[in-house]
Amino acid sequence: MSVNRVYNFAAGPAVLPVPVLEEAQRDLVALPGVGMSVLEISHRSKTFEAILAETEANIRKLAGIPENYHVLFLQGGATTQFSMVPMNLLHAGQMADYIVTGSWSDKAVKEAKKVGAINVAYTGKAENYVRVPRQEELKLTPGAAYVHVTTNETIHGVEFHKLPDFGATTVVADTSSHMFSRPLDVTKYGAIYAGVQKNLGPAGIALVIIRDDLVKEAAAHPSYALLPIMLQYGIHVENKSLYNTPAVFAIYMVGLTMKWLLEQGGLAAMEKVNIRKADKLYAAIDGSGGYYRGHASQESRSRMNVTFRMPNEELEAKFVKESKAAGFDGLKGHRSVGGLRASIYNAFPEKGVDDLIGFMKDFQKKNG
Repeated sequence: MSVNRVYNFAAGPAVLPVPVLEEAQRDLVALPGVGMSVLEISHRSKTFEAILAETEANIRKLAGIPENYHVLFLQGGATTQFSMVPMNLLHAGQMADYIVTGSWSDKAVKEAKKVGAINVAYTGKAENYVRVPRQEELKLTPGAAYVHVTTNETIHGVEFHKLPDFGATTVVADTSSHMFSRPLDVTKYGAIYAGVQKNLGPAGIALVIIRDDLVKEAAAHPSYALLPIMLQYGIHVENKSLYNTPAVFAIYMVGLTMKWLLEQGGLAAMEKVNIRKADKLYAAIDGSGGYYRGHASQESRSRMNVTFRMPNEELEAKFVKESKAAGFDGLKGHRSVGGLRASIYNAFPEKGVDDLIGFMKDFQKKNG
């Protein structure tokens, strides 16, 4: 059957590798040797236990995750982690530092403030979130419980290409929109979390990687027993992400995507492709004579979420309409900031970037 696929620039749920979609399609009615769909199998079955184990093993292989870190598949997306992190890691009498570089880190702060004492160590709000902070701008708290950073801001298109120096403080990172787009040194972090609907799979779960000592320290605190059980990291570690019925299909799809990533050569190989795609698109924006204007400062530009503006909103609306008709979907910027955004995640084809650049040049000629 011939299928006409448009170029999907959506920020998430986002483009998935075609081979992954095709394998899921082939096995949707009945997994080989099982006789039933992955949508039907018990999460307690040996079949799903094998899927879960292989998915975790490949995640560990891709990122070189040490044994003293747990890999969890939790429901509620990354947004639930905005609450779960401070509930487990921030206790009475402690302070946590938050770096605010866009809408998602700002939302993380708002949720954390409901739980405990928060210090905003940096905010880029006054500049409309165009960059990451310089080292000297950080107002860190000595002895903070942790410092939270959103390493790529989907909405504003701002990315940390190198972490600041946080000293000995435990680093917690929301890596949702660029997770596994580049090599990851897990040992620099106490905890990492990501909604999987960008680079890892379909919507439905958050991937959480957390160091064992943090889980144990949280469980030993008197306030831990008062937490809702689904918000305790320890319960999910103890039950290997199977305390309740997990999002079976989402985990299965993440597993297929991890295999695909390994087939591409792993994270280092993926990074090379992502740099090349992003560099092409930013070069087209910068070379347009100001017709297209990048939102983020050059040193802070995201390779995953390319945000840009045009001379006026009328032209932007026309661009979105005509680009969609030409087979480029999802280019409208987030409703909170407007403009345009091209999300070019791991699975987004390089030819799609080339074709978009051609469309942009033609549009400028006709409407410049």
